[in-house]
Amino acid sequence: MAASYSIVILGCDDDLQLAEHVDQSFEVLMVKNEAECLQALSDNKHQLVLVDMTCPSIPVADVCRNIKSDFDIPVIFVNSQECNEERLAAYDCGADDYLRVEDLATELHGRLERIIINKIASDQLKVQLAQANEMAFIAMSDTSDLGVNIQFLLDVNNCNNLDELGMRLFQALKSYQINCSLQLRSQFYEKNMEPTGMAKPLESKLLSEMKDQGRYVDFAHRSVMNYGAVSLLVKNMPIEDEKKYGAIKDNVFSLLQGADARIQALDTLGSLDLEKNLVRSLTMKMKDMMSTVDSSYQGVMRDIASVVEEMADNIEASMQYLGMDEAQEKSLQTTMEVAIVATNKIFNEGLKLDSDLHGFLVHIDSLFKTDKINPDQMQKIIESLEKLS
Repeated sequence: MAASYSIVILGCDDDLQLAEHVDQSFEVLMVKNEAECLQALSDNKHQLVLVDMTCPSIPVADVCRNIKSDFDIPVIFVNSQECNEERLAAYDCGADDYLRVEDLATELHGRLERIIINKIASDQLKVQLAQANEMAFIAMSDTSDLGVNIQFLLDVNNCNNLDELGMRLFQALKSYQINCSLQLRSQFYEKNMEPTGMAKPLESKLLSEMKDQGRYVDFAHRSVMNYGAVSLLVKNMPIEDEKKYGAIKDNVFSLLQGADARIQALDTLGSLDLEKNLVRSLTMKMKDMMSTVDSSYQGVMRDIASVVEEMADNIEASMQYLGMDEAQEKSLQTTMEVAIVATNKIFNEGLKLDSDLHGFLVHIDSLFKTDKINPDQMQKIIESLEKLS
């Protein structure tokens, strides 16, 4: 029958009694002192140590402590008598069991097997517990990283410029314990940053050169990550830890996506603000020009009316010298009256057009005096445009 387990028996030189009580299911190695015992255990082939307490030359308490400290395997003490003080001393120094010599024939096999099996089961539980703790740590780490990323994506909407955006991104990156340099590029300007806020020329130039080289550019412990208008240089990537390395790449990349989205939004807001300022400037210029045109237009209309009225007065004064009969005079007078009425009508229509244009310019001016566009004012402008069309 092949031996299932291997044990070490520490006893006196001529002590064969313990070995005789061990059946063939155990492989036995006899040693006579602590040094030989520790040397034998260094092979990691044995599952238990049986110590004879009756040998005066063996400091059993010290031996047990050393075995437990160096190898953490079960130790059973065997004594010739039942003594509570020695039993307590055995347990105090770390022994797993205590047997009397007279119990060897009936109980030794069962005690050995039970303790060895319990030790194996305990080791397996420790391994499983370690694995469970590792999985729990990974899960907690992933959850923590997810929370950091979600919080960043929530906070990023409150950033009104690249400086605020960069500092919030660095705050989120702290949880990954990485040393970074950052470059943010908008339509209006480029921002290079370090966690301290001061840009480093070498890192800034590197990020500018690598921004179009793909999403990931790896070199030794450094990695450049690019997404849209954001480039990040990580200077201490954990290449020796594959899981952490991959987690940093995946999670940090989502932060870059959020930062890029905010840059696009800031660019859109900036463009709209520029367009608004342009329209405001054009409106003010048009208002000044139309005021000048309005004054000139009204002056021309008045001059035309004055010329027509003066021409009518001159013709009427000259009619007595023209030798026309009454019918001819009546016809000419009617023609002059029609011309005067038509001229006044044109003048009044010009005044109405000028009034509508003035109202339109008033709406435009009031609209762009404030930072926020009022929908009601915008509707009035649309109605004014329809009237002018």
